[in-house]
Amino acid sequence: MTHVRGQVWRSGQPVDEFTFSGISDHLDSEDTLLWVDIYDPDHETLRELAEELRLNLWAVEDAIAPKERTKASVYHTHTFFTVYAVDIAATDDDTVSALVKHRISAFVLPRGLITVRLPSVDTPAAEFDADDVSRRFDELGGQEYGVGALVHGLLDVVVDGHFDAVQALDDGIESLEDELFADGGPRHGLQRRTFRFRKDLVELRRVVLPMREVVSTIQHRRLDAQISPELDPRYADLYDHVLRASEWTESLRDMVTTVFETNLSLQDARLNTVMKKLTGWAAIIAVPTAITGFYGQNVVYPGINTVVGFVASSALIVVLVILLYIMFKRRDWL
Repeated sequence: MTHVRGQVWRSGQPVDEFTFSGISDHLDSEDTLLWVDIYDPDHETLRELAEELRLNLWAVEDAIAPKERTKASVYHTHTFFTVYAVDIAATDDDTVSALVKHRISAFVLPRGLITVRLPSVDTPAAEFDADDVSRRFDELGGQEYGVGALVHGLLDVVVDGHFDAVQALDDGIESLEDELFADGGPRHGLQRRTFRFRKDLVELRRVVLPMREVVSTIQHRRLDAQISPELDPRYADLYDHVLRASEWTESLRDMVTTVFETNLSLQDARLNTVMKKLTGWAAIIAVPTAITGFYGQNVVYPGINTVVGFVASSALIVVLVILLYIMFKRRDWL
């Protein structure tokens, strides 16, 4: 079901004047800033809005098309971009991804921002916190810097979510490392959990890496989006955060790959240790087996049917077993 909410700022102050049918009137006013947030829109609603605001029809199609990638496109009258906000959901199922992605598309106009949000495919009940964007906008100075501050607030919330997701995955991978080298060995299902982290990192990488293009495009698109030059340091800092998140994601991919390969190596090492111990005990057990095997032969041998023969063979067994045990123990075979 389509849900529309909006906020209007006039002369730097928020006013309660928003109506969906009056979007064009708000955008025509010189001292007005408009933010329209459309959640789960139908095609007809977006088509009417595109005709009213002269939005690019291909961008409108991209806003609701499935599986759209993170990107930014510049048109004559506006800038369009698509990003993904990310959350980490708590789950005990090793087969279920912990990543929850919220797709956000935005049309940046000279005096307005129109965001289009789609329900999360991973967790339909989860929603993006749009109120946090308003708080960031107010902290940045509100309407003083125009729509550029509003766009910055949106991207800042998205990038902070990426950092939280990377941090959560980093903590999860560290727990895998601790479990890997635990005294009692890893719990059952370590390989499955490692594989899940690898899949989550691949998904996260797809939405984090292209953010560099989005931030760079928005920052340098001043003619249509009217990004205030005073916001350049803010956008430069945001771009730096995007780079850090990207580099952190890449390093985690290497870490989880190392955990996966190390676990296989440790399994081989444990198997070699077990085989070494079994071989040592088999060699020790082979001594009494070989000596006592003579008792079952139908041939005459020294000491047959005598106490001396029994004592001598028993002593030989004990001596050889003790000798082999000491030798193997010194070489760490037992």
